[in-house]
Amino acid sequence: MKETFFQKLQRVKIGDIGHIFLFLLALPVSLVYRLFRRDLWLVCDNKNEARDNGYWFFRYLCEQHPEQDAVYAISGRSPDYRRVKELGKTVRYGSLRHWVLYLSARVNISSQKGGKPNAAVCYFLEVKGILKNKRVFLQHGIIKDDMDWLHYENTRMRLFVTSTEREYRFLCEKFGYPEGSIIKTGLCRFDNLQDFTVKPRQLLLMPTWRSWIATPTSASKEIEDVSDFRKTEYFKSWNGFLKSERLAGLLEENDLTLIFYPHRDMQSFIGYFEPSSDRIVKASWPEYDVQTLLKESVFLITDFSSIAMDFAYMRKRLMYYQFDYDDFRRGQYSEGYFSYERDGFGPVCRTLDEALDELERAINESFAEPEVYLKRHDGFFDLCDAHNCERTYDCIKELL
Repeated sequence: MKETFFQKLQRVKIGDIGHIFLFLLALPVSLVYRLFRRDLWLVCDNKNEARDNGYWFFRYLCEQHPEQDAVYAISGRSPDYRRVKELGKTVRYGSLRHWVLYLSARVNISSQKGGKPNAAVCYFLEVKGILKNKRVFLQHGIIKDDMDWLHYENTRMRLFVTSTEREYRFLCEKFGYPEGSIIKTGLCRFDNLQDFTVKPRQLLLMPTWRSWIATPTSASKEIEDVSDFRKTEYFKSWNGFLKSERLAGLLEENDLTLIFYPHRDMQSFIGYFEPSSDRIVKASWPEYDVQTLLKESVFLITDFSSIAMDFAYMRKRLMYYQFDYDDFRRGQYSEGYFSYERDGFGPVCRTLDEALDELERAINESFAEPEVYLKRHDGFFDLCDAHNCERTYDCIKELL
């Protein structure tokens, strides 16, 4: 759903205004500071965590290229702060020093489009051409949809990481980046998916977010009434799945545990859900780590989440439960090159009964991956190794 300027303005907060003054304070300081740190690389993920491609790339730099001047930006309140600080240099996210480093850095590297001292202020400075810094987008997942907010006109990114040939070609054709800006190196976090141990009785339910619910604007009412979360189709469908007596029976009869981990932007609603079985665990951030859950689990249930790509990358069985396909396409992401029915790595279910039928089928087949999906894996993933960070590093060095 393409937002109007007014709808984007609704997301601006009072704190964003304060960052204008931090920027003005940091600007003259950075002009001097950069003379002393001419090859500074600033890296980050989300403000509150170090678990995505930014973290894995920073770890690679610290371990394989300690000569590189690199700093990781993260909130001092993050549960991951101490772990990163023990690894290398850090700066507190959104601080005046973060602004100085951001304006001084030779390159800014992030897995998030908003990975910067303040997303609203930096968006204006970067997209309007006021700030012409070099930025590398490590990505948050393999892109399969047409996301207009990641088009070049809305980012001005200098390098944009992709992971597969089809994704690479789609972005080159549709996203409007200059030649050479789209690179195919693979997601840095995939380096950590080469070795894993599966818990054969652990299932994972990980639905993605709904933008019109998580961050409502005046446009949300075009999709549905979001004034009461319990009335949304998202809640009614996923809660119906979790409360299903048939699901409880399948878990009990087969000695299985189901981990329910909603997307980070939907975590605030986790308390509303009412599972019917004590074999269902409501997993909240930061107690649970997404990549650890993906590696440990034997089977994945999701809807539209790109984490299905991570799971398929490990050649493990999954299914899609897409009860609100039309609303998702209308309210969040337009369809790109990827068709779930034609290209997906598991069957697509539209109703609760279909989803439970597929789960029962997977259980009866001991979660073995059907041949049709293994063939799709082989035809889709053309970079399957532990050199994703290395390729990304080489491309950034070439850029500089």
